[in-house]
Amino acid sequence: MISKSQIKLITGLQQKKYRDKSGLFVAEGPKVIRELINEGLNLHLLFATDTIDSFPENTELISKNELQKISFLKTANTALAVFEIPQEKEIKETGLVLVLDAVRDPGNLGTIIRLCDWFGIKQLVCSIDTVDCYNPKVVQSTMGSIARVQVNYLKLEEFIDNSAMPVYGAVMDGDSVYSRQLPSEGILVMGNEANGISSAVEQLLDYRITIPRFGDIQATESLNVATATAIMLSEFRRVTGR
Repeated sequence: MISKSQIKLITGLQQKKYRDKSGLFVAEGPKVIRELINEGLNLHLLFATDTIDSFPENTELISKNELQKISFLKTANTALAVFEIPQEKEIKETGLVLVLDAVRDPGNLGTIIRLCDWFGIKQLVCSIDTVDCYNPKVVQSTMGSIARVQVNYLKLEEFIDNSAMPVYGAVMDGDSVYSRQLPSEGILVMGNEANGISSAVEQLLDYRITIPRFGDIQATESLNVATATAIMLSEFRRVTGR
């Protein structure tokens, strides 16, 4: 049976201030939980409604009603875990580094983290005002990829200004990404869902690139940032071959 103190702890983790204070975050569903455990994240609590293969022996079995009380999902999955937030690692100037400027939607960030995992992007740098990567909705959207992608929150102007790598930014009026020679090492900046890259960061770009529209009418104003990121990363990998 789950205790009142455990319920209070878990429900509080829906808010960033309590995640920061406790150093903990929530993941739901056997697949996500299993991936995080396999990647070596430190497990703090684990609850399930039934015995699940490959779960630790100390998994606490609770009822479906109890799980629903602590779940952040509309309909609870069969398991919920609390993990320790890993310590941030120093960024290495190697490979392709993806930078997000004020991406606010949890679903977008979760999808982008999965894209980083898919395309072998080891380092993701987020502006301070980008949504927290340990937001429950972000964690669920990553489907476990959060454990394999290093995410740092930094002042972007300072980070970019101090970097020796070439800086590419996705903008509406840049050169076509399909016609540029792209590097295997560099920084790719993706902007806010509504406003794009901020003016302060845009001034620091070395190269402005865009995904051209091919439709006859060309009425669509822009692409979803996660969709645009997928296209950009695919093109960087296609051109460089690594």
